[in-house]
Amino acid sequence: MSLPTQFVTIVIPVLNEAKIIEDCLNSVICQEYPKELMEILVVDGMSNDGTRDIVNRMKEKDSRIFLLDNPKKHVPSALNIGIRKARGCIIVRMDSHSVYSPHYVSTLVEKMVELDAWNVGGVLITTPANDSVKCLAIATCLSHPFGVGSSLFRIGSTSIVETDTVPFGCFKKSLFEKVGMFDEEMLRNEDEEINGRIRRAGGKIYLIPEVTMKYYPRDSLTKLFKMYYQYGLWKPLVNKKVGNAVSCRQFIPPLFVFGLVFGLILSLFSPIFMKIYLSVLLLYLLITISVGIRQAIKHSRPLLCLYIPITFFCLHLSYGIGYLWGLCNWFRYKKMKYSLDR
Repeated sequence: MSLPTQFVTIVIPVLNEAKIIEDCLNSVICQEYPKELMEILVVDGMSNDGTRDIVNRMKEKDSRIFLLDNPKKHVPSALNIGIRKARGCIIVRMDSHSVYSPHYVSTLVEKMVELDAWNVGGVLITTPANDSVKCLAIATCLSHPFGVGSSLFRIGSTSIVETDTVPFGCFKKSLFEKVGMFDEEMLRNEDEEINGRIRRAGGKIYLIPEVTMKYYPRDSLTKLFKMYYQYGLWKPLVNKKVGNAVSCRQFIPPLFVFGLVFGLILSLFSPIFMKIYLSVLLLYLLITISVGIRQAIKHSRPLLCLYIPITFFCLHLSYGIGYLWGLCNWFRYKKMKYSLDR
């Protein structure tokens, strides 16, 4: 790799992340990219849990860290604030729920130039938020094909591949003059929406599997349900703005929920439908239990046999309900305004 010469701005949106922001920033500070060519903008949605105190303390140790206010509190507005304030010609968006490998920035910048890409990103190594069986089950389901389908940035890839979206991303700042800033109407799924605009404008997006980050998902099924409900809720809006479905896998959870409800109704009137309905449910249960058994043996945690089927169901149900409700909102021409639980 040639010696980097381009100034990079790291943009990290945060809101009440006192538990994890220090680990995140420590991994950013330790990046192999030249220190004099990097600044770190933490854009905070007016946290009240001590996040700002931690960032201010770390600012004293590293002058590259800057704390910016985000009164609107949502991620797209935070990203736009950071981009507008950025001194770098390259923007690397990071997430506070992650810890990054030392070569994360340097490799993304190198590959972006080498591939003439408009956006590049790495692979999430989904890591339990703590040592509980519940968190291990959540991390397992979020990195398993049965849980997230063919989402390569979650399940991994053996080679660099062109894709529809990547987590977080690395862009040239000039990109935003071509496709516009992050859409602040998108309170979720803002990455997918802007990546849809990138592809529509003829840009290429690549997943770089050698670039990894530890991602810490939510630590309870309630939080997981709320998050994936919101992902599903905003997905129809992404499709509307982009002009087409980003991927076919998004339709499986809403079809699953639709089948649960209307399959049950039809089963009440037809023994044949009852048999089909029960057979599909049994197949679903067997698949989730088999995954649970394998993971229980792998990790020596017998309770995974119970937690993994429940977590899969929570994941699919929440996304599917959110997606169907999002469709209803657009069919009824109602603007979606929902509070976000982080």
